[in-house]
Amino acid sequence: MNCSAVVTRCLAAVASGAVLAALAAGTAAPASAATPVPASATATGASLPRLDPAELRAAIGGLPNADVTGALLRITGRAGHWSGTAGVGDLDTGQGVPPDAHIRIGSISKVFTATIVLQLAAEHRIDLDKPVQQYLPGVLPAGLPSVTVGRLLNHTSGLPRGATSADFGDGSPEWFAANRLKSFTPQQVIDLMAGQPMQFAPGTAQQYNGMNYYVAGLLIEKITGSTFAHEVRSRITGPLGLHDTYAPEADDPRLPAPHSHGYLAVASSDGTTHPVDVTEQSPWPWAEGGMISTPADLDRFMTALFRGRLLPPAQQAELFTVPDVPSFRSSQCRTEADAGRACMTMGIMRVKASDGVVVWGKTGSRPGYTSGVFATRDLSRKVVYSVNPTNLNGTEMRYIQQIAAASFGTVVPATN
Repeated sequence: MNCSAVVTRCLAAVASGAVLAALAAGTAAPASAATPVPASATATGASLPRLDPAELRAAIGGLPNADVTGALLRITGRAGHWSGTAGVGDLDTGQGVPPDAHIRIGSISKVFTATIVLQLAAEHRIDLDKPVQQYLPGVLPAGLPSVTVGRLLNHTSGLPRGATSADFGDGSPEWFAANRLKSFTPQQVIDLMAGQPMQFAPGTAQQYNGMNYYVAGLLIEKITGSTFAHEVRSRITGPLGLHDTYAPEADDPRLPAPHSHGYLAVASSDGTTHPVDVTEQSPWPWAEGGMISTPADLDRFMTALFRGRLLPPAQQAELFTVPDVPSFRSSQCRTEADAGRACMTMGIMRVKASDGVVVWGKTGSRPGYTSGVFATRDLSRKVVYSVNPTNLNGTEMRYIQQIAAASFGTVVPATN
């Protein structure tokens, strides 16, 4: 669920003595200095930029402010290490951002979902080329054409977008703050496609669409006979020892400690704004965007995934195969060197920089939390970031762009 808002003034809490003390202490507090190693050549032959501690600190500097209360950044890989935090994790106490904070990872959840579906394909329990309607009769609205499982995963299904801000309130911070504990079932979300036209014929284009992954989550549960949360534990987090990564139950709004609080700037009756704590919220986006993790766990997960620990070769190839189709009315691939073409695979996305560096990964967003995990194919550089925006209009993107430029010399696409 992505929404929008306009913040008209700084949060009142920024004026508190605790926050001023945090600012006086420095805008960023690195947990470790950048490893002084030379620029590294990636698998594509392009060179990664050296990690500059000053540039990295500046990338997440100047916090807290009206748009972002806090941020964390973790960089690992043989091309250098750096980690740091900035801003505050609690406006009431002025406590800093925990470097090992639990975060709501939003659409990074899709990487876990796609991995499980690809595992089921490797086990011959799912055929990626067969219609999902064959496995889930009656789940998709009647009248839609056949859509293969593989086209769900790489967003070439053409399914209707379905959910709009009007379907879940008015899309404002005020509505979300008042209704953050409200929950919706996957089928309720899927039913929003009823009566809407396809975006394009299946397989002819690519459009990032969360509907694909609500359907994929139901497919996992139908084929395995277990819950999505159970499959995440048994197939991924358990074997990898990811003790801080999980899919919460629909009625569990909690975010484990340590964590940064998420806030939204909500309009007051006098026209000013005030911060509302939305740390606790319904994880109803589920297999599409409801999971919780930590920077260290996300690093370990992507490392195992890229090294082939979770998928056999045939399915691993799908993870890094971008379909040769146009991108249809989607901002996700706008930073590609070949803009206008698809950039998403069965689970992750590719970002190509003009200097030749290619990175793979995923972004994610929930109110109060925006995160991402990206790496070069050879894992010489891995980046996990999380920022805490106080609005829903994407103004935190300038920090993410600064992080990407300092880490890879490129720009990471919009959050989702």
